[in-house]
Formats: sequence, structure tokens, C-alpha cells
Amino acid sequence: MVINHEDADDVTQNTLIKAWKGLPKFKEEAQLYTWMYRIATNEAVTFLNKKKKMFFVAMNDVEHELSQSLESDEQYSGDEIQLTLQKAILTLPEKQRIVFNMRYYDEMKYDEISEILQTSVGALKASYHHAVKKIEKYITTD
Repeated sequence: MVINHEDADDVTQNTLIKAWKGLPKFKEEAQLYTWMYRIATNEAVTFLNKKKKMFFVAMNDVEHELSQSLESDEQYSGDEIQLTLQKAILTLPEKQRIVFNMRYYDEMKYDEISEILQTSVGALKASYHHAVKKIEKYITTD
């Protein structure tokens, strides 16, 4: 979600610290996996929002910056098609981007995503469908 490897490392570190500190409060009502995934997702969103505020830029400008960062990242190993897909994903609204990444890349079931994001399965399916359509449009017009 944050694209840059160093930023992802920071988000991962913050996620692990929050999970460690919150472990005594974990009630086992959810699976440990979904609980930690929710923390990670929230940390990534918080990171992007802080980045937006820190630079006083609109979210689409942050997405443009992330896209530029992806192109110049020496550790990025994807081909041109993968780069186009990543750029298309960055154009999605935040919720659609999160749902798409969880479903497409992490191959999560809608029930798991629903538990993590605390959203209905129907809303998630709609978000995923809209995301796929927007990505298809981006790729075919690019």
C-alpha cells in the first residue's frame, strides 16, 4: 500500500510494536492473523494520511508521488505490465485499493476481509468489483 520499501519497513515495525503492546487486550474473538492484518492496514492508512498532511498535498498528489517512487525504486523487480497494474491500483480510492490488495494479492476470502475492515461482505464485493472495472479502464486506456 505504501509502495516504498523503507516506508513499508516503518509501517511493519509500527505494526509489530502496536501488536506487541496490544497483545494483552487481544480477546481471541478474531483470529490472530486478522487482528494483526487490521493493525497493519490501519498503520498503512495512517502513514499515508500523515504523509499527505506533512507535505500539505492532496491524496492524488501522494498517489502520484508513490507512482514516481515505484518507477525509481531500485528494488522493484516487476515488469512493465506489473508497473502499469501498480499505477492503476494507486488511482483507486483508498477503500477500493485496500480491498483489491487484500483480495487480489493476499487472496483473502471476503469473510476475512470483512472481519478486518469491519464491513459487510456485500460492500466488499461491490468495492472489489468497482476496483477491477477502474483498473481495467486504466489499463486499456493507458
